[in-house]
Amino acid sequence: MSPALQTRALGKRYGRGWALRDCTLTIPAGAVVGLAGPNNAGKSTLLDLAVGLLAPTEGEISVLGRDPWRDAGALGSVGYVGQDAPLYRSFTVGEAVEFARATNVRWQPTAAHEFLARLSSDRRISTLSAGERARLALGLALGKRPSLLLLDEPFARLDPLAGREFLQMLMDGVAETDATVVIASHVTADIERVCDHIVLLTGGRVRLEGNVDRLLASHRLLTGASRPLGRISGVREIVRRRHSGRQMTLLARLDRPIVDASWSVDRIGLEDLLLAYMTPEQLPTPRAHEKGPLRWHG
Repeated sequence: MSPALQTRALGKRYGRGWALRDCTLTIPAGAVVGLAGPNNAGKSTLLDLAVGLLAPTEGEISVLGRDPWRDAGALGSVGYVGQDAPLYRSFTVGEAVEFARATNVRWQPTAAHEFLARLSSDRRISTLSAGERARLALGLALGKRPSLLLLDEPFARLDPLAGREFLQMLMDGVAETDATVVIASHVTADIERVCDHIVLLTGGRVRLEGNVDRLLASHRLLTGASRPLGRISGVREIVRRRHSGRQMTLLARLDRPIVDASWSVDRIGLEDLLLAYMTPEQLPTPRAHEKGPLRWHG
């Protein structure tokens, strides 16, 4: 099966600055992907390239095996909800649904019904709350039965309760459509519980990408006495290091288990892992209870 989204050396430049540069990644079909990174990391630019709103400056991008910029037909199987759930505010809910039906050949009203049932069809979109607009936008996106669903900061304007409801609706809808989902968010906690694949962007580049289970299994916190560092058997890469008095803590990417007894080895959770890759000062301090099983994020 072809990847749902694939890029090779993809870049987008605005004037003299690069919003995205040398971006190479593969998102497998059927995955729920957390597209993480701080503000201005390039997340929205990547999604805009994926739906053909922007043309690449360099490199290649394919969506469901097709070029979204040169082949508009590729977007018939893609659902997209941009930041703040952009909708025609002068439309009523009913008019928005009718517009979606008329412009999407894959439209299936039953796929959207559950999400729209609590919204009166004669209400103006301008009168809806942020949570209601998010519900409507998600319902319209799922109504076209997309093979790939892209969501750009869907929780940004939602309070915690509305965000939790939106996430539950999303996962229920995805279960029915079998769509690949990409959720872009700068707040790691928003996506931690549902994603099985991660793409982390920082400074317009891919910093980390892969299956969540495998990434967590390959990273460990090592704690030991401060010392000059040589090669540590089993460590492929030292991602971060921190000194605290006579103690040193390392975030290490491993290629095999650590057997050196001078290091205390602890697991790391997904949120702490991403923060450590984004910001060096966020390297967590291991605690005794962290040696137990990981808190699952699903």
